[in-house]
Amino acid sequence: MGAVADRSPPGEVTDDAFLGGALAILQPRRGYRAGLDAVMLAAAVAASGTRAPRVLDLGAGVGTAGLCVARRVPHAEVVLLERAPQLAALAAENIARNGLGDRVRVVNAEIGAPALALRAAGVDDESFTHVIANPPYHDSDAGTTAPDAGKAASHAMPDTEIERWARFAARMSMPRGEVVMIHKAEALPRLLGALEPRFGTLRVLPLHPRAGDPAHRVIVSGTKASRAPLQLLAGFVLHGEGHAFTQAAQRILKDGAALDIEPSSPSAPG
Repeated sequence: MGAVADRSPPGEVTDDAFLGGALAILQPRRGYRAGLDAVMLAAAVAASGTRAPRVLDLGAGVGTAGLCVARRVPHAEVVLLERAPQLAALAAENIARNGLGDRVRVVNAEIGAPALALRAAGVDDESFTHVIANPPYHDSDAGTTAPDAGKAASHAMPDTEIERWARFAARMSMPRGEVVMIHKAEALPRLLGALEPRFGTLRVLPLHPRAGDPAHRVIVSGTKASRAPLQLLAGFVLHGEGHAFTQAAQRILKDGAALDIEPSSPSAPG
């Protein structure tokens, strides 16, 4: 959680600084807490091209990833989709306190909610240029869940649920829209299996704690209905000596820089 600095007095909610203090995020002191993964996910949203990004953050929690996108990309419009009313309320407060109410809003709804219900909330199918997600990492059927209900729901879900998240991401993406997900490295086969029927030009970016260490996270992005082949990108190293972040990581975590995962053109035969 090196991207976060808590600057609140003791209480049930903390006030955490992201992007070097450019964002102030309220989040529960107990339960799931956003950190480095949310910032890295947000950094992977491409801001190139003439079309203003319209971003849907699935399972947004208190809105950290989506708000990081909005802060980095001044012309982006972001919708935070969160099912837990208490987290959705904090997300709404975070939008207001960061002065982003003109471009970011929260919708309290389930992933996979009926189109009619979402349309009533101003969220239409196939209306987003980007869909981002940081799904719960752990299989709730494989072990003991956390005693805190909020933490359990945010950290674990049935192993098969990633298919539902991928299906909903495809439903909400525009034609040629982008999906970006971050997950634990060991879940890569399951994640690819869910995304491949719906998205092509898949790019896999391994995140390594240190040079020479196995990747502990992967960021996977793809383009809806594309048929281009998968690309395995060069790994991104987070830490250098000791606990210090690499310069590349600091540019993302502190300065709000983008993370380049755009597809590369195939090399000409040698």
